[in-house]
Amino acid sequence: MIHVYAEEVDGLWCGVAYDGEKVFATNFGSRKESTLKGLLSSIPDNVHFQQVTKPSDFAKHVVQAIKKIYDGKDASTDFSLNMEHLPKYTGKVLKTALLIPTGYVASYGGIAKAAGGGARAVGNVMASNPFAPIVPCHRVVCSDMTLGGYGGGLSLKLALLKREARGCRSEKEVPIDGRKLLVFPVETVLNKLSKTYA
Repeated sequence: MIHVYAEEVDGLWCGVAYDGEKVFATNFGSRKESTLKGLLSSIPDNVHFQQVTKPSDFAKHVVQAIKKIYDGKDASTDFSLNMEHLPKYTGKVLKTALLIPTGYVASYGGIAKAAGGGARAVGNVMASNPFAPIVPCHRVVCSDMTLGGYGGGLSLKLALLKREARGCRSEKEVPIDGRKLLVFPVETVLNKLSKTYA
């Protein structure tokens, strides 16, 4: 049985669908209804669920992590994300995106190089990410360092990235299963956008 829980934290609704200490989905938003709807759409069809009002300590931990990520802070995401019901490639892309550190972005093409497939396939996975913002799809951008798309809207994606700016100055490589994911400072995107709209 999957438990579904949503809580308002300082004006942001943070939601988690979980079973024991495994996360099936996370979501966030300005309204409880849309946050719950996003959670329910990510639960496998053949699994029973129930909404709870008294969450476990684990669920509270996940909710706090969602809020910290939303606020641009580093958060412990050491919990298990249940990807068993997802296609293998989807899981591989999500696990790759999960490794993008706070203060950095990666391109759709860069993730494709590290995980396999093409940039468009990576974009499709990011568009249906069931673990936002734990799997930080907001940190995935186009190869020209423009924003690309985002389910919550580009203004939200930009706001999230602005809060994550750490003053990093150079790109770096993140090792992944014998491959490397190239990540760039968030400032690369912010500088590009300031010049585009100057």
